[in-house]
Amino acid sequence: MHLYLVQHAEALREEVDPTRSLSEDGIEDIRKVAAFAKSMNMTAHQIFHSGKMRALQTAQVIADTVPIDMGIAETDGLAPKDEPEIWADRIDKLNNDVILVGHLPHLARLASLLIRGDKNQSSVNFEMGGILCLRKDDEGSWTVDWMMKPRMLK
Repeated sequence: MHLYLVQHAEALREEVDPTRSLSEDGIEDIRKVAAFAKSMNMTAHQIFHSGKMRALQTAQVIADTVPIDMGIAETDGLAPKDEPEIWADRIDKLNNDVILVGHLPHLARLASLLIRGDKNQSSVNFEMGGILCLRKDDEGSWTVDWMMKPRMLK
């Protein structure tokens, strides 16, 4: 099983747009990263996002590029300060590849919990619009398969 953790792409400042829609640079960045992900044969059963505009738009760009079986769904447990155990428990029950589009510090804490068993032991440096691909082995351990950040494609 693969789990893809995506930090939303760059958004406009709240003073400019209270809904914090993606900036033009953010849209361009996530398009490039999604194209890379497609070249890595990324597919998923479903994309889950936090419900915030920037996460939804990031998920939409990915879904326009990468094959997704069941589409996009808003869900709880992906907000910036949500506890990572919420999704760690859900992921444990899944058998299909999924994409989670969310925010820091939640995604970093979730990655650390899965990889190191401790949400407080930093494991990954996320970047807006970046994708971390984790792979679960037959014993149930998670490892980093690959990661792509927008600045790597510039």
